[in-house]
Amino acid sequence: MNESDTLANLEQLEYIPYLDATGNICAYFQGKIGVYAIFDREQVLEFVGYSRDIYLSLKQHLARQPQACYWLKIQLIERPNRTILESIKQAWLRESQAVISNEKLWTEPIDAKLAMSETEKEIYQSADEVGQIKLLKQVSRRVENDVLSTLEKRGVQMEIRFNPKLKEQGLLDLK
Repeated sequence: MNESDTLANLEQLEYIPYLDATGNICAYFQGKIGVYAIFDREQVLEFVGYSRDIYLSLKQHLARQPQACYWLKIQLIERPNRTILESIKQAWLRESQAVISNEKLWTEPIDAKLAMSETEKEIYQSADEVGQIKLLKQVSRRVENDVLSTLEKRGVQMEIRFNPKLKEQGLLDLK
């Protein structure tokens, strides 16, 4: 965890476990500004992002992509500066020569509608607005239970709560 405004090479930074021994993301990152790289179990780079609150971003990524969040490399900076953050991110991507596919899976709410069965899709198409909302909430809860079950199997101990209002739209995003 390098805290400076100088650019650290991704290769030089230490791997940090995504979850600590207690099944939580390190609380030290709450409110910290910086760039982070997320690696899978085999330490293959999966995503590079930056945030004004690394802890919240890591929690969101863990909920969206639990199977890909095992290791981190982080560079902290003192003050939010999008230009610096973006330049570090781009330098890390160039250095690693990684191609980040499906960036939306990391950065956008989980779309529970993608988990609809054919029968549910037919019901949705023929339902009125109230019926559609009811079905979307039902599908969202099912997907939410799958996510929470996956996180529980990973040993995650921190509270993961999804925004109930978004479930009406078939979306899951942390509250």
